[in-house]
Amino acid sequence: MTRARADRTTRRSEASSSRWAIRDREVDLAGVPLLAAVVNATPDSFSDSPRERGAGAAIRRVDESLTAGADLIEVGGESNVSNRPAVSAAEEVKRVIPVVEAAVERGAVVSIDTYKPTVAAAAVEAGAAIVNDISGFADPAMVELCAATGAGVVLMHTTTPPKQVRWEPDGYPGGIVADVRAWLENRIADLVAGGVAVEAIVLDPGVDFGKTPRQSVELMAGLAKLGELGRPLMSAVSRKDFIGAITDRGPRERLPGTLAAVGWAIAEGASVIRSHDIAETRDFIQVIAALSGWIEIRDELRVPEELRREPPSRDGTAG
Repeated sequence: MTRARADRTTRRSEASSSRWAIRDREVDLAGVPLLAAVVNATPDSFSDSPRERGAGAAIRRVDESLTAGADLIEVGGESNVSNRPAVSAAEEVKRVIPVVEAAVERGAVVSIDTYKPTVAAAAVEAGAAIVNDISGFADPAMVELCAATGAGVVLMHTTTPPKQVRWEPDGYPGGIVADVRAWLENRIADLVAGGVAVEAIVLDPGVDFGKTPRQSVELMAGLAKLGELGRPLMSAVSRKDFIGAITDRGPRERLPGTLAAVGWAIAEGASVIRSHDIAETRDFIQVIAALSGWIEIRDELRVPEELRREPPSRDGTAG
């Protein structure tokens, strides 16, 4: 099978630009959705086990993610959950820079997940090409950095500062889809006015950030409306709370629910998929891509004989 940038059959072809300008290159989002691997360089990630935490484990995670088919590596040095204290910019730099450098050395396109301009600046200097700011680029210095360096931008909707919780059932009086769309439209204009190229911007609706599970579900249901803003969409639903609330599962047991949400997001227009489970999500995307005609399935394609069935068990019976 080969990745093909064929005509789209989903709504993203009708709604969003397919160009993502990130520093010295352009990424084509007109075909198979790109897969961004979440790599936590933190000692307190909400979804990683203790053995998966820290810089050494994060670098191993980079290697595993690239081998499994990740297109982007996103490095974060502070847990986004509200019951963990914020860390200093100096500590965050200490955590993320070795991981960013290792990923860049391996030829990866790297995104830095931070709301601190000094951390983002250090990561970009180390080779990161994208800034994902969960504060919605609230600090003008972050806008200035991205404008000056040409870094790609992931603009995430949020109505709360980082590390704070807001669960207000009536918090979006205009309807959550309409309110999120208006906020994103205004912030796109602000970023462009600050010197960021519009082609550098990808939109993240900010599922679970300042949103109840019901609001997150409603926002996902209206995802295509956000694509009408003319910029590509990122789906960042991996292991999110709304999935746990629906399925009554902990973070590491949410893969089936996550894949259901990813499938929905792709059908509604998402071009970038952020995930903790790269191998499984890559398989999922490949099958979606085949069924959608984005990759070529050759006449001679067959499953290898060794993969047609499970090997016999030790007692000689079929597995």
